[in-house]
Amino acid sequence: MEEVRQDNARQAALDYHEFPKPGKLEIRATKPLANGRDLSRAYSPGVAEACLEIKADPSTASRYTSRGNLVAVVSNGTAVLGLGNIGALASKPVMEGKAVLFKKFANIDCFDIEVNESDPEKLADIVCALEPTFGAINLEDIKAPDCFIVERLCRERMSIPVFHDDQHGTAIVVGAAATNAMIIAGKSFDQIKIVSTGGGAAGIACLEMLVKLGVRRENIWLCDLEGLVYTGRTAQMTPQKAAFAQGTSPASLGDVIAGADMFLGLSGPGVLTQDMVARMAPNPIIFALANPNPEIQPDLARAVAPGAIIATGRSDFPNQVNNVLCFPFIFRGALDVGATTINDEMKIACIEGIAALARATTSAEAAAAYTGETMSFGADYLIPKPFDPRLMGVVASAVARAAMETGVATRPLENLEAYKTRLDGSVFKSAMLMRPVFEAARQAERTIVFAEGEDERVLRTANAMLEETTDRPILIGRPEVVEARCERAGLPIRPGKDFHLVNPENDPRYRDYWGTYAELMARRGVSPDIARAIMRTNTTAIAAVMVHRGEADSLICGTFGQYLWHLGYVRQVLARGGLQPVGALSMMILEDGPLFIADTHVNAEPTPEQIMQTVLGAARHVRRFGLKPKVALCTQSQFGNMENEKAQRMRAALELLDAREPDFAYEGEMNVDSALDQALRDRLLPGSRFEGAANVLVFASADAASGVRNILKMKAGGLEVGPILMGMGNKAHIVTPSITARGLLNVSAIAGTPVAHYG
Repeated sequence: MEEVRQDNARQAALDYHEFPKPGKLEIRATKPLANGRDLSRAYSPGVAEACLEIKADPSTASRYTSRGNLVAVVSNGTAVLGLGNIGALASKPVMEGKAVLFKKFANIDCFDIEVNESDPEKLADIVCALEPTFGAINLEDIKAPDCFIVERLCRERMSIPVFHDDQHGTAIVVGAAATNAMIIAGKSFDQIKIVSTGGGAAGIACLEMLVKLGVRRENIWLCDLEGLVYTGRTAQMTPQKAAFAQGTSPASLGDVIAGADMFLGLSGPGVLTQDMVARMAPNPIIFALANPNPEIQPDLARAVAPGAIIATGRSDFPNQVNNVLCFPFIFRGALDVGATTINDEMKIACIEGIAALARATTSAEAAAAYTGETMSFGADYLIPKPFDPRLMGVVASAVARAAMETGVATRPLENLEAYKTRLDGSVFKSAMLMRPVFEAARQAERTIVFAEGEDERVLRTANAMLEETTDRPILIGRPEVVEARCERAGLPIRPGKDFHLVNPENDPRYRDYWGTYAELMARRGVSPDIARAIMRTNTTAIAAVMVHRGEADSLICGTFGQYLWHLGYVRQVLARGGLQPVGALSMMILEDGPLFIADTHVNAEPTPEQIMQTVLGAARHVRRFGLKPKVALCTQSQFGNMENEKAQRMRAALELLDAREPDFAYEGEMNVDSALDQALRDRLLPGSRFEGAANVLVFASADAASGVRNILKMKAGGLEVGPILMGMGNKAHIVTPSITARGLLNVSAIAGTPVAHYG
């Protein structure tokens, strides 16, 4: 069975690399090339202008070419992963994979370059000759000691960053994990004894970094296949190993392990025994980083040292030391300030940023990617997970700051905070567009009640609200469940201390709530008995009553269940005093900008009056995001060429809008392609009412609007903000079950904005 499983896994990996097209990379143009005019600019004669500018001022290459965001991953294949010297060609899948990580994690373009050259000096010559093409060089999988020679020569001769990730990437992540391990174990770098196995590039770099962090060189004992590295040893020695020589006589790992506070392994499986662990200092720190099998299995180490703090190189154990936590973001920061090198200060800034993130509250996105894992700072959570989206902003901005402070930045940033915000916005695609909404929300303190308070997404949203806004969350849920789920999710917030909780099973306000609901529904078929039952079981109704009674300013519901079911209770309790659900508006954030879709949920077949109200509401909300509304009324009909019922309703809505003379652009009725393509629209109706693409699409049926919304979300990679319930004076918003914690935070910011800010 195990053999079959391995065969299946092998074939799946091969299929992943082969289909739908071979390899993991492709090249795409960033500029249009649709006609002769484009061609004349992209190539001859227009390209000459860019060439002449760069000749006159070489620094402009970062403006007119991709060089400023382009990294080379260079390898000769002499020390690949756990595969050894497999040669340059066989290393190509690994280098392609590294390039993919650069792109996915930090949006850095990357070429993988595999070189058939084993002589380190000749390899350095080749790499140095590539400087005009690239903004930085990532050396990868080059055997020791050749890698030291190649990196030294390249750093001496090149004026762009050269970074051997196997050395420094590993050292940075080890440094971050060790920094936090010191805190948990109550130890300090300047007092600990370290025993290390493996004198290769990564091992030496880790030890040098630990020295920079405060470890005393005389407290480090380095062993390799020949045993202890000592003064006078000749076998398998390098100058890098000699820098850590201890004593003058041979010794084994077992001879020097006694009393060690930390074991650092970058060697091979089974090197560290249980007997050795038992002779280490109390609460030992064990970094067993050999892949795929560590120097000791974590369960074996803990059997003899229950307080051990353990990290490995594997993703199926806690505390995976993974270079992807570092290299995309250190390069991001270096490239963005035009750094000429990556110095020690930049590496330490990277360490500090990574370590600080693990000590902060876990991000919701990382928790979603690693469901079921404990992600609260402690012995099993020393460093963040690779998919923590905060890494980009925190680490890259720290690196950029260090580069500027040490004078290696050729393009210093004027505003580091704005830079970090921009990086965060590139990861959280909604962040930049939501900024004006969050700013407006910070001007007032509003209380927002979440109907599904036991949902982990809601708990994470409440935590983020307390960290990022002035709003006050109220959650509806059972105290023991909410507390347990906060604990499980690694969240520091607790009911009664950080937020108010309404317990539907036992709340002192229960009688007041069912009494209010019974009074509101007395002539709508709801008896006191039914009101009591609803106030015990229906959290949406409870939340609506709280808003009606003034105990909360707005409610958010819908993380499970059907939209119209929730809408029914919102209508029952809150659709009073001129408030009435008008429509649901979703902002879809796409690669080329936002597109608003309405009405996705409220009115199945809206009347002309309802369509008009949807248009007016959508325009108000678009302005909240700092955008100028351009609304298209969309149907199958094109400007009067059809007489079906939907076209007639849209035409009537257009007339109602004309009568009101609103102060924004709108047009219809038209197809979606006409709404988004001005050239097509001009052919059909020259002189239409707005220029460019519409940014709001209003449909004549919820089916059409919802269908477009879901296609954009599922197939076009659109990130949804909303749905926003229009017409309710910001008293209620109903989300959908697919919403993320980040999406809930966005909706809470919308709910946290006073109505006066609606425009």
